[in-house]
Amino acid sequence: MATQSTTARKVIGARDAQHMLAVAADHAATIGVSVNIAILDAGAQLKAFLRMDGAVAGSIDLALRKARTAVLFETTSEAVWDYCKPGAPAHALELSNGGLAPFAGGIPLKGPMGETLGAVGVSGGAVPQDLEIAQAAVAAFRP
Repeated sequence: MATQSTTARKVIGARDAQHMLAVAADHAATIGVSVNIAILDAGAQLKAFLRMDGAVAGSIDLALRKARTAVLFETTSEAVWDYCKPGAPAHALELSNGGLAPFAGGIPLKGPMGETLGAVGVSGGAVPQDLEIAQAAVAAFRP
């Protein structure tokens, strides 16, 4: 018979995800950009998503890929570029896992012990704007 662990793994709750979406959308509106925002759980499955009014459809997939890149590699999406750029040790790594997005806008969500609980991905603005909005979402996360 299997025994249960005395420490339950923290997960991203639906309310947490919705709160992060709201904070990110408010920040995006403040800086005047419409974006797509994806929140994934630790298994890289969609927890919450928002396409702001006016956000381009082409960036839906990019928001999801940025978040997936961050959660699968447990680092920011732009940090993955150092491994997959031409001449790097894992050139073309971005072609793995159904396609990654190794540029800014994807940030892992970390728990109190540093464990990866999920990720946020933002796309639709300029890359620095996407990063700024993703950072706002992460700042609203309370593990």
